[in-house]
Amino acid sequence: MKRFKAFVLAGIATSMLIGCGKSSDDAVVGISIEKLEDVAPVVEATTEVSEEVVNEDEPPREGMVRSYFTNEWVDESVNTTRPLAVMYPINKEAQPQYGLSNVSVFYEIMEEGSMSRQMGIVQDWENLERIGNVRSIRDYFVYAALEYDPVIIHYGGPELYVSGILTGKTRPDKVDDVDNLNGVGGKAMGPDYGAFFRVPEGSTSEHTAFTDGSHVKAAIDKAGFSLTHRAEYFQEGPHFTFTGYSNPNTLDAYADAVEATDIDMSGCYPVTKSALTYDPEKEVYLKTLYGSAQKDAITGEQLAFANVVIQRTYHEVRDSNGYLAYQMHDKTRDGYYLTKGKMIHVTWEKTSDYEPTKYYDDNGEEVVFNTGKTMIFVIQEKGGSFSTFKVNGTEYAD
Repeated sequence: MKRFKAFVLAGIATSMLIGCGKSSDDAVVGISIEKLEDVAPVVEATTEVSEEVVNEDEPPREGMVRSYFTNEWVDESVNTTRPLAVMYPINKEAQPQYGLSNVSVFYEIMEEGSMSRQMGIVQDWENLERIGNVRSIRDYFVYAALEYDPVIIHYGGPELYVSGILTGKTRPDKVDDVDNLNGVGGKAMGPDYGAFFRVPEGSTSEHTAFTDGSHVKAAIDKAGFSLTHRAEYFQEGPHFTFTGYSNPNTLDAYADAVEATDIDMSGCYPVTKSALTYDPEKEVYLKTLYGSAQKDAITGEQLAFANVVIQRTYHEVRDSNGYLAYQMHDKTRDGYYLTKGKMIHVTWEKTSDYEPTKYYDDNGEEVVFNTGKTMIFVIQEKGGSFSTFKVNGTEYAD
């Protein structure tokens, strides 16, 4: 099907999965509230009074560029510095967590034991005073992460399924291209390079492993990883196709768009009961867990997203322990895109590790994302145990 862009966009940046493991870290042995009110509106000049026109799609100050992942204005160094892909546990006792306000793209995917896990693509991380807590990774999260060219931050994972992708053994043509800081340490999944600490100090219990910007930077230096994006990364083009604040994608152009202000994902994530509520004043979706606001422990801000993707994905139960596999490379799988209080049906495709996942409307046109952060729910296809969600009370099972 022919792909083409639907709009002439303002302010697009000019440059720019499969496995599982146990939810507890003993398994180690075995994708901020957007302050739109702060954006200066366009001031229309009149014939009577000469007024300066403020273009909200122009950088607020010299040296700022569009973020690759949100289209928001950031210092150029934020774009050149690789993001972190941080594995955040979603357990109730692990909340609240640190660094979430700096997450550009947030993933939630099921793991074994009817539990889900989160991964945040964190930009502008170098000055963060604490990041985490940090837990173990699953290999389908690695495949989701690679398209952002990050340094992966995790505390182990199921060795049987994760070590191959982290060390390059399952990708022999790309050995050592997955840079990760592994809190458990060891050869199987890579060393920790001194990146982690415990709060309280000396603890060995779950949900007590953290890092911060200075520890990560020192560990990257020690490991010899590149702090900046690899040159090949920019050959993939923009990660998402964005439009600016002054020309938002309201989904009004789609006759089949439905109202989407109350998103109940508990059928896909029965333990966490993840949900989103649309705030029409801020024009963002506010995230809740366990019936309460999910907040950043540093800023106190509730997680908020301009864009939401619900991505149906082929999955399998991998073994008798309940390990799952999600196929993060695929073509024309179904999904939904939500923004501005509405929702449309989409398809998605990802055909190589570093290629961005792309989303297309039913006309075959690439979906235009609004400026701001993105929440991606990767859920099971029809027939899966966790495949049903509700939007404004209507159930979507396939």
